[in-house]
Amino acid sequence: MDSRQLKAFVAVFEERNITVAARRLHLSQPALSGTIKSLEDLLGTQLFMRQARGVAVTEDARILYPQARRILSQTDSMTHQFRHGSHTSRIAIGVGADIAGPDIVAFVHAARQAVPALFVSLLEGCDGDARLATEDERCEDELFLTLSVDPYVLAIPEGIGADAALPWIVCPNHPTHQRLLPFYGAAANMPAAHAGSLRLALELTAARVGICVAPESLARSQAGVEIRPMDGLEMSRRVGLCYAVQSLDKPAVAMIVERFREPSGALV
Repeated sequence: MDSRQLKAFVAVFEERNITVAARRLHLSQPALSGTIKSLEDLLGTQLFMRQARGVAVTEDARILYPQARRILSQTDSMTHQFRHGSHTSRIAIGVGADIAGPDIVAFVHAARQAVPALFVSLLEGCDGDARLATEDERCEDELFLTLSVDPYVLAIPEGIGADAALPWIVCPNHPTHQRLLPFYGAAANMPAAHAGSLRLALELTAARVGICVAPESLARSQAGVEIRPMDGLEMSRRVGLCYAVQSLDKPAVAMIVERFREPSGALV
């Protein structure tokens, strides 16, 4: 398998039309069809099905597409570095409001190991070439690569006795709120406070306003808070990398995704 075959595959996959793809690659239609046929023979599977207008993609083609984009991106990166003498890669990463500090540190450390001389820009919210966020925050057109699974725990003010009856601090606009209502019970109607994020709920807990349910990673990094397991409720969240397929065109993104796809790629 060579880059010529992968470029042909990507063009046909994206255009869904042999004629348009051939024009894009400055090839004749027979030459492009022959390249696709040789790739299918090599892989032992059909990638496209001809239709009256254009082609339809098979499930195997959908699996191959992001991998092909990633390989081509890495090849372009190596070519650019050696031709232009540039050895610095840049990436902008958006960070969700409720991602724990230790997870951010672990991610940046692993990313810098995966990409030599990486220049990282950390941004708040949804900006960036990719985003460190929870699966609930994944946009419709994004892929999600799980990096860690974070259980929810009960967070109480430090030094408060286990038998103390404290009101709830709730996050009405958070995706977990509806799932937690049965756990809160009638007390949800009389909360001690509302918080705009889980991080802010923990700040209110540390201020002894009440108690809250929060991801363990966040709760452990909040001063003035102790954690307890939640009897009767098993809930967790997935923290990971949100990225669009097109972002794999950026070599740094492709290399980081490849790094975290490895068996040892979880955040530690």
